[in-house]
Amino acid sequence: MIKTDVVDYIANELYKAERDCYEVDKFVDQFPELNVELAYKVQESLTEKKCREENTKISGRKLGLTSRAKQEMMGVHEPSYGILLENMQLFEGERIRVHPFIHAKIEPEIAFIFDKEVKGPSVSVTDILEATAYITPAVEIIDSRYRNFKFTLADVIADNSSSSRYMFGEKFHQVDDVDLRLMGMVFKKNGEVVATSAGASVMGHPARAVAWMANKLIERGQSINPGEVVLSGALSEAFTLTAGDHFSVSFDGIGALEAAFTDKK
Repeated sequence: MIKTDVVDYIANELYKAERDCYEVDKFVDQFPELNVELAYKVQESLTEKKCREENTKISGRKLGLTSRAKQEMMGVHEPSYGILLENMQLFEGERIRVHPFIHAKIEPEIAFIFDKEVKGPSVSVTDILEATAYITPAVEIIDSRYRNFKFTLADVIADNSSSSRYMFGEKFHQVDDVDLRLMGMVFKKNGEVVATSAGASVMGHPARAVAWMANKLIERGQSINPGEVVLSGALSEAFTLTAGDHFSVSFDGIGALEAAFTDKK
């Protein structure tokens, strides 16, 4: 296959796997030429297909694999980013059905909502903070299409960095309200604390992760646009979710967010 055929083939296979809820094998085993650059082309092709087939559009982006521990756990060596779509957004208070997922997990995040364009190649933490209209607690549901949640960096990028659904709080806060680096986080599953962390667990500062992404996006002629939401990366490991589970995340100074899951269609 020529490169464009490889890109379209992988994007189509990943689209069908998510739509029909089944696992696939890593594509690097079949296509050794699948590197990071080609994987982002797959991600873009997959996004275009979703927007066309599902009548949706881009609402923002997300960071993945932002902690050294997570990179080591997944066997990768750098962060990744993915695209958020409008039809991926969930809303606080709704019960979330688990039947569309393959083997979903949930992560606590900080959402940045932008009111200015952020364009690389020399974006800094200060630039991100100045372009941010609001921050708010968030959770992301990740759901790798790969068998047993095992993948290489190129594979996960092609799979839109395991994106599936996301939710953010309805109470917004100014970035000056808190010290994002030192802000504490408590994550609970069914009332039990399963993780505690602080903003610094995301590349030393959550805005640093977003700046990294902005500087990578310019390589593809892209930028963070006004009105977009960016999930800056998980503050803890991801936790498997099943029907009947209830998760909550609370942050010092910016409040809390809850997500409940059901098997009812």
